[in-house]
Amino acid sequence: MINRETDLIQFLKDDYTYLAVEIIRGDTINYALLEIPSDKVPRFVNLPPEAPRRRKPMILLDNILRYCLDDIFKGFFDYDALNAYSMKMTRDAEYDLVHEMESSLMELMSSSLKQRLTAEPVRFVYQRDMPDTMVEMLRAMFSISRYDSMLPGGRYHNFKDFIGFPNVGKANLVNKPLPRLRHTWFDKFRNGFDAIRERDVLLYYPYHTFEHVLELLRQASFDPSVLAIKINIYRVAKDSRIIESMIHAAHNGKKVTVVVELQARFDEEANIHWAKRLTEAGVHVIFSAPGLKIHAKLFLISRKEGDEVVRYAHIGTGNFNEKTARLYTDYSLITADARITNEVRRVFNFIENPYRPVSFDYLLVSPQNSRRLLYEMIDREIANAQNGQPSGITLKLNNLVDKGLVDRLYAASSSGVPVNLLIRGMCSLIPGLEGISDNIRVTSIVDRFLEHDRVYVFENGGDKQVWLSSADWMTRNIDYRIEVAAPLLDPRLKQRVLDIFDILFNDTVKARYLDKELSNSYVPRGNRRKVRAQMAIYDYLKSLEQPD
Repeated sequence: MINRETDLIQFLKDDYTYLAVEIIRGDTINYALLEIPSDKVPRFVNLPPEAPRRRKPMILLDNILRYCLDDIFKGFFDYDALNAYSMKMTRDAEYDLVHEMESSLMELMSSSLKQRLTAEPVRFVYQRDMPDTMVEMLRAMFSISRYDSMLPGGRYHNFKDFIGFPNVGKANLVNKPLPRLRHTWFDKFRNGFDAIRERDVLLYYPYHTFEHVLELLRQASFDPSVLAIKINIYRVAKDSRIIESMIHAAHNGKKVTVVVELQARFDEEANIHWAKRLTEAGVHVIFSAPGLKIHAKLFLISRKEGDEVVRYAHIGTGNFNEKTARLYTDYSLITADARITNEVRRVFNFIENPYRPVSFDYLLVSPQNSRRLLYEMIDREIANAQNGQPSGITLKLNNLVDKGLVDRLYAASSSGVPVNLLIRGMCSLIPGLEGISDNIRVTSIVDRFLEHDRVYVFENGGDKQVWLSSADWMTRNIDYRIEVAAPLLDPRLKQRVLDIFDILFNDTVKARYLDKELSNSYVPRGNRRKVRAQMAIYDYLKSLEQPD
């Protein structure tokens, strides 16, 4: 039960849907709130099929509660009528880290996360036909602006729950299963280390199975030749097998270092849990320096082989997360090439000692050298175009918003450099402006899988450079996070990524283009053949992974 003295801000949960119930008896109106427990019970409930048309009805949990209001309130209140209206409050997710000499970063984070439980509301959405008297009472209880933060909405909220909507339609409306592909190179060898030592391996999720990475780390956890494992985690699965492998490795006498990013937004609590569990298992857990998030996707395995120590490194575009590896497109480069592994080792040293000078010859590492080297590579394309040499820039990013890099791309376009961009999210560059960006094409693809990998391609006078990166072209990624981009040094792997790019930029089904009016229209197919890029990439990779 609630009234004007109830401190709703103290107990309402962030982003949960509630039913505000109006209890009417005569001229008296009382109010109550019911939480919709969609975190404990499925939001969608299947009902018995209807004959004779064999419909498959379902009901929302919200409506079950609406229909059962009498059962909930009878015996406690006398009333003439019960009416329920949906509502949802969103709290400010920012928190302040007040640094104290005697407190560890984990203690500070744990304390700061509690701020979210009672943080100020920044948005309140309510059912549009909620009575004005109820709206005004809730507004007063939340102490929020009538216009800035209160928004009338529909009957149902939290549409993110629809990702769990049951399959009730015809079979032809459901995506056909795409069995994850095994990289057949691994199957030729006794273990993953032998395969990687022979040549670099490139995995592309979700087309390839993530099991290869999980298995390699599992092998490392018990292989007597493995001396040490270093890995950084940003977001991991709820029941992470990678974490389990690190714990087993520590129990088996390996020197294990796990870099935990405690400030991974909305994963802070989970990462604190993992950090505590790893520490209890004897793992050396380190955290990022304040104000310098670690967003790179790295591991480094040191293995004694004969009289030398051979290192195996992973550089990826996405998280070490078994769940998202089934939904997001991301690359994993796994290599024993000393040119790369030695520099990954330097990155881990930089993470542990971020204020010591460090340099890199092969990797782009934010905030050390990324901006300078990206500017240099764009400027080289400009010079090549002006001198009649082959030039071009092709980028695949989630977001492109950094002003300095956008201005450099405008300069490249003005100099005649062809610029092809595949941007899934925010793009502050406007293509097609005469004399400014008429050589720039911006495309996006929204399909079955979320396009998440970051890839940079520079024509380089005909000797293309291909980079895989954890960094979008945002100021925070270039200047204020630890990010890593690696060049593909193996010509086979470079060509594979270029082939995939060719498929992506020739999509005629799911691709949209951004024009100077900033509309996102489907790319006109014309008389071109039908190409759905994600399915074509699967077929392409499947053809490469056929056993010899």
